[in-house]
Amino acid sequence: MSFDIVIRGGTVIDGSGLGSFRADVGVVDGRIASVGKIAERGAQEIDAEGHAVTPGFIDGHTHMDAQVFWDASGSSSCWHGVTSAVMGNCGFTLAPVRSDERALVVRNLERAEDIDPVALAEGIDWSFETFPEYLDAVDRLPKGINFAANIGHSALRTWAMGERAFEEEATPDDLALMAGQLTDALSAGAIGFSTSRVEHHQTSDDRPVASRLASWEEVVALVGVMGTLGRGVFEGVDGGMLASDPAVRAGTLDRFKTLAAATGVPLTFGLVATAGAGHLLDFLDDVAAAGGRAIAQTHCRGISVLLSLKTRLPFDLIESWQDLRARPVAEQVRVLRDPVLRQPYVEAAISADYGQWRGVGAQARPPDFEGIRIYRQGLPPNPTVADEARRRGVHPAEAMIDLCANSDGDQLFIQPSLYPQDEAVLLRALRHPRAVMTFSDSGAHLSQIADSSIHTHLLGYWVRDRQEFSLEEAVRMITLAPALAWGLADRGLLRPGMVADLNVFDPATVGPAVPTLVDDLPGGGRRLEQRSHGFRATLVNGQVTVRDGTLTGARPGRLLRS
Repeated sequence: MSFDIVIRGGTVIDGSGLGSFRADVGVVDGRIASVGKIAERGAQEIDAEGHAVTPGFIDGHTHMDAQVFWDASGSSSCWHGVTSAVMGNCGFTLAPVRSDERALVVRNLERAEDIDPVALAEGIDWSFETFPEYLDAVDRLPKGINFAANIGHSALRTWAMGERAFEEEATPDDLALMAGQLTDALSAGAIGFSTSRVEHHQTSDDRPVASRLASWEEVVALVGVMGTLGRGVFEGVDGGMLASDPAVRAGTLDRFKTLAAATGVPLTFGLVATAGAGHLLDFLDDVAAAGGRAIAQTHCRGISVLLSLKTRLPFDLIESWQDLRARPVAEQVRVLRDPVLRQPYVEAAISADYGQWRGVGAQARPPDFEGIRIYRQGLPPNPTVADEARRRGVHPAEAMIDLCANSDGDQLFIQPSLYPQDEAVLLRALRHPRAVMTFSDSGAHLSQIADSSIHTHLLGYWVRDRQEFSLEEAVRMITLAPALAWGLADRGLLRPGMVADLNVFDPATVGPAVPTLVDDLPGGGRRLEQRSHGFRATLVNGQVTVRDGTLTGARPGRLLRS
């Protein structure tokens, strides 16, 4: 047999969770052709000695719906072994959209997912209106990774109702229009339907995003369309699932359980492993007992915001800092390095009454210097600002200012988790058979959050450093498990006949690098980019897209239609 690529001498971890074994892997025409001892030379050879060879990683929760138009590589996911990503979560998509009402779609996206409105305006080729047309547009784009797409409830409502989508419930005619477009979307290959009923999902003009105005009956009717067609996964996020009122929480969960059981449509939702989230793991089993299917999307670390002089700092809350923060970064650095000019800013940062401010979401929040960490290496531990201040013998605010100034504004800080993680709940979630480790939010919060690295964090921290999981277990969590959850039947396993989405990495060094800020969004906007360590190669559909930490320029990614 003539092989396009032979990956030679690696340790195959095939995604099944079964034990690893040493073998060569041969690829022909984008698929795995052989796993074993291969005598023939390939047209390309990859030396995998001392490396793991695995299926490509699958991310089930991203917001790359817009980014796919201006970033063919799929950054930062591509640097962390992700070969397939599901976008269109939380009800936020670019389509369907009427050509004279695109601002309504942008209104849903720009604040709730913190996507640069200039990039949205300048970077998207608006060659579509219906969701099937959007899928066709994505299909035509050059792509470094594969994409599957949900149709979002907020976009669906604004397409059907216009401005009324932000003000009122749907009429029967509105609902019929939505049901028809949902049917068309699923028939054209949408992988599912997503919605949000969470309070912090707001528009740029301080209103609820459109999906939050929907009645529960509207949600039931639309998921019922999916049940009738027998297609798609329903992704729903609802604040009532974590309500402090036990009656509200129980009522919300019961509604979702009844819906999943009655329609037969798989339900998936994000689960952040806080101390109060354990009941959601019990809910997964309750849905199964009732005859439905529910899948939790888990994270493998707390969701934290990154701070820097070039983005945002806790001191932004202080009135006397706001003039300084409006100046160019180089000017801010000059002032903060000058012993005289900087003194009033240091004094204001030390004496400020931070208790008067309450940051919302990823906005600047009062500082917890014992919790804010200096981002010096990709994996824990990283020292806190308070640790550094004690070492220097100064106030933590002054230590933080010094770190900003002496790095020309490049120093990043990890602000304590927006949702404090409970390690016992987290480990229980990661081990739960009805949970999938995903939920990176890649494509959103680009200047604040760098969670495309959760897959390499899992491998570097929880496998190598903490030894809570075997490498075989962890690989299954990010390959076969999400492939089964989202119905990607020919991916997620390293077996002959499967698509050759593959990773070759060193288990001894794999992990995330410290992020950097780059200004490469359409219109010059800023984003965090995070690369990784330890990857020899990533293959997508049988072509090498990343080799030794460098993009090859290959764009073999595909739209994965359901």
